[in-house]
Amino acid sequence: MPDFHWRAAQADAQIIEGQLQAATLSQAMQQLRAQHMTPLSVVEAHGAASPRSAPFSNSGGLVALRAGNRLKSKPITQPDILAMTGELSIMLKAGLSLDNALRVLIGMNAKPAMTVMTQAILDDVKSGIPFSRALARHPMQFGDFYVNMVRSGEAGGQLGSVLERLNEHLERLRALRESVVSAAIYPAILLSVAVLSVVAMLGFVVPQFESLFKEMGDALPAPTRLIMSIGHVFTQYGVFIGIGLALMFWLARIWLRSPSGRKWWQARALRLPLLGPLMLKYDLTLFARSLGTLLGNGVPLLSAFHIATQTVANGNLRNALEGVIPKVKEGWKVVDALESSGIFEPLAINLVKVGEETGRIGPMLLELARIFNRDVETGIKRMLTFLEPVLILILGMLIASIIVSIMLGILSVNDLAA
Repeated sequence: MPDFHWRAAQADAQIIEGQLQAATLSQAMQQLRAQHMTPLSVVEAHGAASPRSAPFSNSGGLVALRAGNRLKSKPITQPDILAMTGELSIMLKAGLSLDNALRVLIGMNAKPAMTVMTQAILDDVKSGIPFSRALARHPMQFGDFYVNMVRSGEAGGQLGSVLERLNEHLERLRALRESVVSAAIYPAILLSVAVLSVVAMLGFVVPQFESLFKEMGDALPAPTRLIMSIGHVFTQYGVFIGIGLALMFWLARIWLRSPSGRKWWQARALRLPLLGPLMLKYDLTLFARSLGTLLGNGVPLLSAFHIATQTVANGNLRNALEGVIPKVKEGWKVVDALESSGIFEPLAINLVKVGEETGRIGPMLLELARIFNRDVETGIKRMLTFLEPVLILILGMLIASIIVSIMLGILSVNDLAA
């Protein structure tokens, strides 16, 4: 049987390590759990790294150790919070008390900022402050959604299970955001290559023919004269053009981040062809998943509505959803209040109606989020399928027009020479 290096946390929060023999990794973990220890890392001894640097998988029941060589100056990021949530849920479900689990996290943290924050949370918990209130003292890392989920777990005595569901929720949101970002990478690269190719042609290739064509004057074909003029402008003023474009981009970025610029963009973004419907469904996915998760964990309806609405990035859409809250307070049915907002399609309204009639509105909202998530991913793929050939076609036409203009000039020179 192979040997396994292991590292585990005891019930008193002490971290110990050693070596054992087992037929499989699963059996090695079972042996550790039988000794009332929480496995932190288990790796085969031969050719394996030390337990302190072994990789982990939350889905396999192991705690994700963060690499110790991270830059100490880095701030706390969402992946850090996601890892902390998964680690806490595993240790609490394994039987460790909250304060001991926090001590284990402090011993595992490789990032000073995480260590300081976790120590502050532990100090608050030891002083008698509820865990949810201790988290609320760090609003930049733990928003209202996170704190209310933890509060519901405290009230029901199921903190470990709630943290596990919270970790799954955050992981789905992360995966959705990453899929959107990943889908935008290839078109961005393609567009950058197109711009650089045209700049290279006009700034470096076209000027090489200037000496050949300078004596022909008006005898050159009109397309050739146009391309030569553009190339001359790039040669003489290319640096200033680049600086001007960069300045315009920088100013536009600052303005779009301002309240007025953000409002202007958000008012028009949802009306864009192809992209607008995807942005709408993306925001509604965040709303439906957040609301369904909160309701499924016992958060009151009005509080859940308010918290879930804050996850929506588009201000106009958020205002429309906030208009639902007063109607629910007045006694409207949830489905009627949502339908009055005018932003939900019939499928969403019917799912919410079924959920409200059967008392399962939370699961129905999670199902709606799953459908919207699939539609967003499918829509992105379709848009890219359309966008990629369009960009390639535009790039080909630009380069071909430059080459054809130069060839027409060369043919004109040959005709005059003949």
